[in-house]
Amino acid sequence: MAETRGVALLGSTGSIGTSALRVLARQRDRFRPVALTAHGRHELLAAQVAEWAPAYAGLVQGGDDLPAGWHRGPACLVEAALRPDVDIVLNAVVGAAGLPATLAALEAGKRVALANKETLVVGGDLVTAAARTHGGTLVPVDSEHSAILQCLAGRQPHEVRRLLLTASGGPFRTWASDRIASATVADALRHPTWQMGSKITIDSATLANKALEVIEAHHLFGIPYDRIDVVVHPQSVIHSYVEFVDGSVLAQLGAPSMELPILFALTWPDRVPDDGVAPFDPVALGSLTFEPVRHDAFPMLGMGIAAGRGGGAAPAVYNAANEAAVALFLQGAIPFGAMPALVAGALDRFGGAAGGTLEALWAVDAAARAHVHAQAGRLKG
Repeated sequence: MAETRGVALLGSTGSIGTSALRVLARQRDRFRPVALTAHGRHELLAAQVAEWAPAYAGLVQGGDDLPAGWHRGPACLVEAALRPDVDIVLNAVVGAAGLPATLAALEAGKRVALANKETLVVGGDLVTAAARTHGGTLVPVDSEHSAILQCLAGRQPHEVRRLLLTASGGPFRTWASDRIASATVADALRHPTWQMGSKITIDSATLANKALEVIEAHHLFGIPYDRIDVVVHPQSVIHSYVEFVDGSVLAQLGAPSMELPILFALTWPDRVPDDGVAPFDPVALGSLTFEPVRHDAFPMLGMGIAAGRGGGAAPAVYNAANEAAVALFLQGAIPFGAMPALVAGALDRFGGAAGGTLEALWAVDAAARAHVHAQAGRLKG
């Protein structure tokens, strides 16, 4: 048996992080978590550290009385990623805060199992250039991009006619637009098929998450935006399709469990035995259905794709404004229906800025967030 590979799990207390630890528990002969970091849930992190005894533990925020040997502050993400005993960085951080660790890991030639889609939305060109230049490897964890990677199986971009990303449609798939606009936080967090963190669940309710995934797919696979489509698939069983130039279509199916793409990202291009998910039963699943996206009811999708097409700083502005708007909605500071207008206003103001450097991207990120907060304050009068 080959030596186990060290894993840095960034965001170990979130939904992806806890799923990843379940996978690692079944794969102890192949992987060991040598670094665990969390944003602020220090009690859960302490329990994980007690169970796994990693060489490194870090908390980004909070925790006034940290245990001896723990590290504190945003720098812990990069520190964990760059440890010499880390072979794979599983980046499950929420939001643009995950970008520096991804860049650092790729520049060090490591594999990044990427569950932090904002890394590619904000700094896609910088990230892909770092991987090419320094020999790092970027493997997606998102179920849609994992599906595409599996369907492509080494094919070249010129062989691909279209990528089709599936969307569950979220909790408001059948709601009228006026009803969506007045949805409560509890409504929006009631996702029909996936159990996820609050931020991504809200993004799924607005379909902003699918816009982020289209941008991510563009950077991961080198496919132009006009050859990436989205279709609503309420059962969340087919995770994505690839249509090839000869008309053939390959789809990847599986239970809606993030443990499947997490394991594949750790082992890619190999597959290893794992009994964590029940065998696939097509008869029990019954019918699989598909619907067009209702763009009028979910304007965040088209707005985000347009930002991706625009390039420059526009994707970073879209992401930052969306993160700020989602946080305000979760706090009860703005209604659900206000989010698209707030994001559109930030794009109108800052979307044309240059984004060729990390410094420029952070500048527009901060400006977009401040703009959303200012406009939200005016909404309250």
